[in-house]
Amino acid sequence: MFDKTGSITIGGLARAAGVHVETIRYYQRRGLLPEPQRPPGGIRRYGPADIDRLTFVKTAQQLGFSLDQISDLLRLEDGAHCQEASALAENKLRDVRAKIDRLEKIEEVLGEMVDRCHAQKGNITCPLIAALHGGVG
Repeated sequence: MFDKTGSITIGGLARAAGVHVETIRYYQRRGLLPEPQRPPGGIRRYGPADIDRLTFVKTAQQLGFSLDQISDLLRLEDGAHCQEASALAENKLRDVRAKIDRLEKIEEVLGEMVDRCHAQKGNITCPLIAALHGGVG
C-alpha cells in the first residue's frame, strides 16, 4: 500500500479507507483532514496518520455523529478534554435512544395497520390508506 517513502497518493488513501477521493477532498475542505503540501512538481502524499484520522471520522459517522460533532471531537483529541468528549457522547446517546423510541412507536403503528389490512376481506377501502388520510396520533 505505501511506497518506499512510507506514503501514498490520495487514491491510495481513498482505497485504504474505503471512501471516494471526493470524500477526502470534502473532509479537507471541512477541516477534518489536513491537506498535505504539494512538493514542487510533485503530488501530495499521505501517511499512516492520515489513514488513522480518516478511520476516526468514518467510525464517528457510523456512530451517528455529524461532521460538526466530529470536528468538535477532533479538537478534543489531545486527551485533556475527556469530560467534554464524554458530554458529546452522552448527548449523542440521548439522541439515539430518542430515535429508537420513535422507531418503536412507528413499528407498532405500522404493525397495527398491516394487521388491519390482512383482516379485511372483499372490495373495501384499504385500512392503511384510510389511516394515512386520517392521520396517526
